[in-house]
Amino acid sequence: MKGVVLAGGLGTRLHPLTKVTNKHLLPVYDRPMIYYPIQTLVDAGIREILIVTGGNNAGEFLRLLGNGKQFGLKHINYTYQEGEGGIAEALGLAEHFVDGEPVVVILGDNIIESNIRQAVVHFSNQEHGAKILLKQVADPQRFGVAELDNDRIVGIEEKPAAPKSDYAVTGIYMYDADVFSIIKTLVPSQRGELEITDVNNDYIHRSLMTYEILDGWWTDAGTFESLYRANCLAASQAGTSRS
Repeated sequence: MKGVVLAGGLGTRLHPLTKVTNKHLLPVYDRPMIYYPIQTLVDAGIREILIVTGGNNAGEFLRLLGNGKQFGLKHINYTYQEGEGGIAEALGLAEHFVDGEPVVVILGDNIIESNIRQAVVHFSNQEHGAKILLKQVADPQRFGVAELDNDRIVGIEEKPAAPKSDYAVTGIYMYDADVFSIIKTLVPSQRGELEITDVNNDYIHRSLMTYEILDGWWTDAGTFESLYRANCLAASQAGTSRS
């Protein structure tokens, strides 16, 4: 099982903070943001990790992370996304790294409280397909929203005005190697990007998608409000672990 952290993009919603650095290098309490998703993968037992970055500050990731010694890793891989072609395009850059194995993908601004090791084990026992992690939220309009029918996902709608549930798709995805063939069939959305929601819906339409509900709290950190929330949650967790 391999891991990919998607940390590209220009982070324009966080200007002026991101005019001089990549969003994923901003601090979240006492650590750079990128530390959290890497630690999530490491805690799940994943040791082969690729960072997909972009923008004008990509070299800073190497200066900060090196080969991942602080995470107990022997090596971290890096690749570069030009422009802002979307999450699916960024994932497509990982095809040679993944090399036919299953992969766990996490967005670089996703910060969680709990361990996803059990979900990763469950996914590794799937013969084919994909798995996503969902979380019940108060503001589903901000996210991709899953329409559920008992234990099945019927579909995912991106940022719906009238959500069909309050279960948001978190930025943690697990795929078999078919994901790269799916990405190659995508056409850009109205935003000019290759959308990860289209990838997930492809698996759903072929009845190859499973899901689990993420334990504990979860937040992204892509807006000023969510970055503030991430800092508060991370500080609270750190205080609890040290008490």
